[in-house]
Parts: sequence; structure tokens; C-alpha cells
Amino acid sequence: MLVFAVEAANSVLPNATTFVVIGFAAFLLPLVARAIGIPAVVLEILFGLLIGPQVFGWIPAESTSEGFILVLAEIGLFLLMFLAGFEIDFNSLEREGKGPIISGLIGYALFVGLAWIGFGFVGLDTVHERVFLTLLVSAASAGIIIPALRAGNRSGTRQGQLTIVLGIIAEFLAATGIIVFSVWFRSGWGIEMLAVPLFAVILLVALWLMRTLAWWFPQQAERLFASHDPDELGIRFALALLFVFVGLSLALDMDPILGAFMAGAIFAFVFRRSGDLEARISGFAYGFLIPIFFISVGVAFPLDALQDSTVLRTAAAIIVVAVLAKMLPSPLLMFRGLSFRDSLGSGVLLAGQLSVIIALAEVGVQIGVIDEGLSAGAVLLVGVTAILSPIVFRLFSPPLPAPVDAPTKPVS
Repeated sequence: MLVFAVEAANSVLPNATTFVVIGFAAFLLPLVARAIGIPAVVLEILFGLLIGPQVFGWIPAESTSEGFILVLAEIGLFLLMFLAGFEIDFNSLEREGKGPIISGLIGYALFVGLAWIGFGFVGLDTVHERVFLTLLVSAASAGIIIPALRAGNRSGTRQGQLTIVLGIIAEFLAATGIIVFSVWFRSGWGIEMLAVPLFAVILLVALWLMRTLAWWFPQQAERLFASHDPDELGIRFALALLFVFVGLSLALDMDPILGAFMAGAIFAFVFRRSGDLEARISGFAYGFLIPIFFISVGVAFPLDALQDSTVLRTAAAIIVVAVLAKMLPSPLLMFRGLSFRDSLGSGVLLAGQLSVIIALAEVGVQIGVIDEGLSAGAVLLVGVTAILSPIVFRLFSPPLPAPVDAPTKPVS
């Protein structure tokens, strides 16, 4: 029995080099990234590229595309999308009222429209590629917006609140749009499209059920967020919700990252005051599993595709279109009371992209709507904007003095 167990483990576990290299990298890379001042995700992808078959060849592509490491990377991807939904600040959306939300919806429509026009000049092969990339670059990243605003003491200002609302709306609508589009792309307008409204009904039922149970059993619900619960029921419940919705997505033949994203969004909507639970889940996810996903992205990165001048020009065009789609409409924020410089600063932050874009680009590759060259362009978009966006933002909107404790007024 022991021999059989060892043989079974060897059939799915990677070689010793893969274990050691990825294990140490997941620990050390964030420390190096902080020391040199770049996002950890950029360094993790770059590290995966260096150790993979494209450069040094320490780890073969199969090590991360099958077996145990692939499972860990897939779970890391699901956690990444769950936390993307978890980051949606519904309190902020409700507190600011309908004015900023309407402005955010108009702003997002402008992002989509300008990106659609821009990609018309890129020379993409199909309309499907154009639609997918339009939705992809219309997204924003709360992981860049909120830390940059907080670092500049601007998160409580009119600029900060407007930018956060815009970013939340753009991130949510872009992710939802891409996943619904992926269902349509694979199934067309056939009966399979009924999975989308059916999934929406399940979401509404789950939302009602969770709110009802939280209302009738407040003490049990409160225990989910206890800081010193030895059973870690909060993390268990979050992971259970994640896996249930991933399973539902698979049962309905939809992309599982939709279930992961919506599970996080539902959790954030029902439980507005999650205490340090989000930090604990983030620590668990970003501490190991999500870095494995990004290292795997780097290992599989099609570096040779970028040697093709056409692919490289297309990748550069994706970056240009993505940035201009956010920057060109940003001066309209002056009508919401921002200065010209601050409105441009908000546009720069909204143009910054981070990890969710890479996850969504992976969806495009899996369903066959974009190729690896276009996916590489999305990875380069993250690498360029994640580094430059916070730096350029500080040039347009320098840090403010630390605020005196006082209630902030909502944006009207």
C-alpha cells in the first residue's frame, strides 16, 4: 500500500527542482519586489519567464501545465477572482449616492467606446478579438487605485472617492462582461445561453438566503469574523462559498472564474464589515497560491511570439489603446469638481492594470478567442502600467498632508 501511494504521488507531483524553486520564489519575490519598488506580480511573472523553457530552462513547461502545480495554480486563480469580487466596496457605492455611480457608468461607457474605436486601427483578425480586448482593457484595478490614493492621503477626497467608484464599476462590469461573452462565444445563442440567466437566479437566491440567515442568526454570523476563532469558520465559509460557486459554474458549463468572482462579490455585499477576515484570506491566498499562478504564467509566457515584429507591434498597440481609453475621457471629471491635473491623475490610476487582467486574458486563450500573442500583450500591459501608473499619478496629484480626523462628506 505504501509503495502504491508513493508511486501515485510521483505520478502527479513535479520534480524536486520545481518544488524547491517555486517554494523559495513564493517567499522571496515579494521581499525583492518591495525592495526595488515594483509590484510583486510583475516580478513573479518575470521570474517564471526566467526559470522556464524560454530562458534558463530550469523548469519544463509541463511542470506547471499539468499535475500538482497546475492544481495549485488553478486554485490560486480562483482565489484571485474571489478576492477581486471581495474588494468591491458596496458601502462606498451606496454612501456616495447615485451621482458618482451614474458618472461611473458614463465613464465606463466612454472607456469601452474609445477602446472599441482604438482597436479598429490595430488590425485584429476577427470582430471577436476586438470585442474581447475592448472589454479587457476597459477594466480597472482596485489593487492599484486604492493603495496609490491612500499613499497620497487622497482616498477620502473628492478625487479619491470618484476614482474609487469609477474603478469598482469598471472592474465589475469588465469582468462580468468578459465571462458572459465567453459563454456566448463557446455556445452561441443556443440553449446553453440559458445558463447565464439561470446562474443569475441562483445568485439572487443565494444572496437572499445569506442575508436572511445573517439576519436571523447574527451571533453565528458574527463568529465568521472573529479574530481568534481556532476553527477559522470565516475562512472555511469563504472557501466553501468559493468552491460551491465554482462547482455551479462547471455544472452549467460556464467558466469557473465567473463563479469565483461572483462568490466574492456576494460575500462582500452581504457582509459589509468583514473585520480582518479579508486580510486573513488575502494572506492565505497571496502568501502562496496566487504567486504560483503568476509564476506559472511566466513559465508559459510565449517569449518567442514577441520576436515576431507583428505580434510586438500589436502588443504595443494594446498598451497604447488601453492607456488612451482611460486618459482621453478623464478631463470630463472636471465637471465633477476636479482640477485638470487631478482629473488626469485619476485617468492615470484608472489606466493601471494588475493581476485580474492576466486572469481574464487566460480565459480568452482557453476559449480560443485570442491567441498567445495577444495574451502576451495583456501581460505586458500589466507589467508597464502596474509600474508606471502610481509613479505618474504622484506627478499629477502630489501627496497631500496627513488628514485631521474628521468625517468625510459624501460626493454629491
